[in-house]
Amino acid sequence: MTLPIARSTGAAAGVPTLRVATYNIHKGVRGVGPARRLEIHNLCRGVAALDADLVCLQEVRLFNHGESRRFARSHLGWPEQGQAEFLAPQGYDSAYRTNARTRDGEHGNALLSRWPLGDVVQHDISDHRFEQRGLLHVPVRWQDRTLHVVVVHFGLIHRSRVRQVERLAHYLSAVVPAGAPLLVAGDFNDWSERLDAPMATAGLARALDHGGERAQRTFPSRLPVFALDRVYVRGLRCVAAQVPRHGSWARLSDHLPLVVELRPT
Repeated sequence: MTLPIARSTGAAAGVPTLRVATYNIHKGVRGVGPARRLEIHNLCRGVAALDADLVCLQEVRLFNHGESRRFARSHLGWPEQGQAEFLAPQGYDSAYRTNARTRDGEHGNALLSRWPLGDVVQHDISDHRFEQRGLLHVPVRWQDRTLHVVVVHFGLIHRSRVRQVERLAHYLSAVVPAGAPLLVAGDFNDWSERLDAPMATAGLARALDHGGERAQRTFPSRLPVFALDRVYVRGLRCVAAQVPRHGSWARLSDHLPLVVELRPT
C-alpha cells in the first residue's frame, strides 16, 4: 500500500505553516451487499500518512451494532473504540460529535489534532427531517494563538446548503471573535460549484492552490471529477494544496482526502 504524502518544499524560514486535511471516510466501510469490506484499519494508516496537523473527518462512527456484528470475524475486526479515537495517530487529540442517528448506530464529524483542543461544540444545522446535519466547532491552540476549527458536512440539496451556510454564518458571528483566525473544512456536497459566494459573505475564502486557479477534485475517488471536499479560511492563506490519488487511496473511501498548507495572513 503506497500512501505517504509529501509536504511542500517552499516553506519560508520562520513562518509557521499549518497542514490541514479534510476527508470523508464513508464510515470506514466500502462496497455494497456481500462485497462490503472493512477499510477502517487501512484508513488508520492513511490518516497517519497525511501527516497533517489537523485532520477534519466526516461520516465517522462512534458505534454501529450491525456493522460490528458483521465484521466481528473479519481479519482485524471492528474497532472496540469509536472511529475518531481509533484513527487518531499517536500524540494526537481527538474530538467527535454525532450528527445523525440510524437504526443500528450513528455517525458524525471529528477532528484529530497535534495541537491542544479547547471546548468541543456540536451545532445542529439540519434543514429538513430527512437529513440530519451538524457542525463541529473546536478551538485549537496553535502557535500561541486560538484558531477556530469548524468541521461540516452539508446537505444534498442546493437550497438546503445555502441555508446551512446562513446558519453557519450566524453561528460564527455569535461565537467566534471577529479577528480570530478561522477555518471551515469538510464535505460541502456542492456539485455545481455555487457555494463560494455565500461563504464569502461570511468572510470565508476557499483555500485553493496556484492562486485560486484550480479546484482540487476529490469525488468519486476512483475518477474524481467534483471538488466536494474543501477548506475555507479567514486570517489564513493557502500556500499549497493537493489530493493524493496514487497507490491505494481510491479504495479506502468514495472520497479522496484534500490536504492544504496554510499560513497566517
